[in-house]
Amino acid sequence: MTVVPSPRQALDDIALCLVFFTRLPLPVVDFRDRSLAAAIWAAPVAGLGVAVIGALVYAVGSWLGLAAGPAAALALAATLLATGCIHEDGLSDVADGFGGGKTREKKLEIMRDSRIGAYGACALGISLLIRWSVLSGFAGTVYVFLALIAAHAASRGLFGAFMHLLPAARSDGLSADAGMVSAETAIAGAVLGAVALLALGFGGAVAALILLGLLFAAFRELCRNQIGGQTGDTVGALQQLGEIAILLVASVCLS
Repeated sequence: MTVVPSPRQALDDIALCLVFFTRLPLPVVDFRDRSLAAAIWAAPVAGLGVAVIGALVYAVGSWLGLAAGPAAALALAATLLATGCIHEDGLSDVADGFGGGKTREKKLEIMRDSRIGAYGACALGISLLIRWSVLSGFAGTVYVFLALIAAHAASRGLFGAFMHLLPAARSDGLSADAGMVSAETAIAGAVLGAVALLALGFGGAVAALILLGLLFAAFRELCRNQIGGQTGDTVGALQQLGEIAILLVASVCLS
C-alpha cells in the first residue's frame, strides 16, 4: 500500500528531484533514506525550475535588445547549465548504443562509454537545432515561457511511468539503484506533467498528450527490443524526445 507523502515529505521529494536532475546550488537536505523511485513524481517540479531559468534568461536578453535568435540560444544554454546536460548525455549515449551496437550486450557497453560517437553527436545536434529553432520563432517572452513550462515539466512527467512499465536493463547503474517505481507514483508524476501542458491551451494540451502517448509507446517498445528494458540513459533520451515533441506542438499552438 502506498502512503501519501506528508507536506514535509513532499518538499523533501521535490528537493531530491532538484538535486538529482539539476545542478542548482541547494542547501544540504536530509532525505531520510527516501529513494529516487519514491520521489520521481516530483520530477516535473524540477522541470518547472529549469523552465523558469530559461525563460528569465530569454526575458533579460530581449530586454537588452537581443534578437529572438540570440535570446533563444542563451535561454537554451541556461537550461543546459541548469541540468548539467544530464538528459542530453542520455540521448547521445542511447543514439550511439542503439545505432552502433549489434547485440544487447554491445549496446549497453557503448551506452556506458563516456566517449561520444557519430550517432550521438548527430542526435545532440538535431535536438539542439530543433529546440533553438522553435524558441527563436516565438513572438515574445510570454510564449517562450509557456512553451518552456510545458516542455520541461511534461517531458519529466514521463519518468515514473517509463520506469514502472519497463524493468531495469542492468543490475547496476542509476536506474537500477533508483528502485522500483509504484503505479501510484508514476500516475502522480504523469498527472503533474499533463497539467503543465495546459500552458499550451486546451487544444494544444490534447495534441501534446496524444503525441506524447505515441512517442512513449514507441520508445518503450524500442528499448524493450534493443536492450530488454530501461537505463538512466534511456530515461534521459525519453525526456529529450518528449521536450522536442512538446515544443513542436507549442510552435503550432502558440505561434
